[in-house]
Amino acid sequence: MRSRTIKVDYLARVEGEGAIYVRVKENKVEDVKLKIFEPPRLFEAFLRGRSFTEAPDIAARICGICPIAYQMSAVHAMEEALGVKVEGQLRALRRLIYCGEWIESHALHVYLLHAPDFLGYEDAIQMAKDHPKIVERALQLKKVGNGLVTLLGGREIHPINVRVGGFYKVPTKAELQALVKRLEWARDASIETTKWVGKLKFPKFEQDYEFVALRHPEEYPFNEGRLVSSKGLDIPVRDYENHFLEEHMPHSTSLHSVIKVRGSYFVGPLARYNLNFDRLPHVAQEAARSADLGRDCRNPFQSIIARSVELVFACDEALRIIDKYEMPEKPAVEVQPRASRGCGCTEAPRGILYHRYRIDDTGIILDAKIVPPTSQNQKTIENDLRYFVSKNLRLSQDKLTWQCEQAVRNYDPCISCSTHSLKLVIERD
Repeated sequence: MRSRTIKVDYLARVEGEGAIYVRVKENKVEDVKLKIFEPPRLFEAFLRGRSFTEAPDIAARICGICPIAYQMSAVHAMEEALGVKVEGQLRALRRLIYCGEWIESHALHVYLLHAPDFLGYEDAIQMAKDHPKIVERALQLKKVGNGLVTLLGGREIHPINVRVGGFYKVPTKAELQALVKRLEWARDASIETTKWVGKLKFPKFEQDYEFVALRHPEEYPFNEGRLVSSKGLDIPVRDYENHFLEEHMPHSTSLHSVIKVRGSYFVGPLARYNLNFDRLPHVAQEAARSADLGRDCRNPFQSIIARSVELVFACDEALRIIDKYEMPEKPAVEVQPRASRGCGCTEAPRGILYHRYRIDDTGIILDAKIVPPTSQNQKTIENDLRYFVSKNLRLSQDKLTWQCEQAVRNYDPCISCSTHSLKLVIERD
């Protein structure tokens, strides 16, 4: 019996540290593990004993790339608990700052983390030697997103202007208008991005996924809506824990989330695209068609196209909001603490992000629960690896290793929301 091992010590181009272990015996995949071995970060424990007003800023520290998602899920959960509804221009500004986060995060992943896989480069630095204009476009797109987050959030990283009930400060019409030309450029650049990624070569790979995303009656989802799935789930956010379960796996310090009874599910751009294509504006739908992406897509390798389509959407939505913007009289609605429980779920760049809080009558947090997108995709990633390896055992060791790494990066996993490496081991007997 022959044993072979593939070891990739540093898969840069993902956020976090972990390992993948694949064992093949007699040409059958026996075991697959996405091992996450970083120490638990204990943010839910950090939140206990703090004021409800601190939740958005504490939660934002979980991730340097998608802090807005953590802030928005926190404020929506708190506002449900306190019976507060944020509407009108304040609600529009929340969608606008989310546009900024999607632009900067999607541009980062599409160009600098994922595209090198398809073009055969170790990283974006190597890619820039042959394609400097492509990498420059990526950096300029990311800069546009960062500009939106900075204006509305107070700074690019871990913004400080979001609060329960609204914002501490709102922009003037003139401040937003100053971003219009760059956003118009970004929308055009995103359309070109979608055409460009549509020409990449994708492995033939599909599974019977259960896609899960928010769905709003009128809008492509950011902050609000019901939780729906491609297999019939349709529930209000407050019922999340009646249908989803977190499980501890011995090989991971991160919990695996599953749908009760049915098991693994898939969140993120591809899930949103499949469940909400009809909510995309015409310009984004046309961009998808230009890349030959059908209305339904079950190939995770083509998630790079779905992200690019969402880039088009985010730029277009930002322009729409700015065009209709009128500065509100107050930056926030009044909020009074009370003993209560609240849930919130928003669409982070990588998928649904669920928060639940329980507070006392003075507004002190008694209990907190946070379920990030990557923990919800972990089991699906393992299933992908199991299926992909079993179908591609004839590939050379190097090519199989490369495509297994790429299969993980399809999900843009944020393992710890802070670090940079992943180890891959494929063991053959």
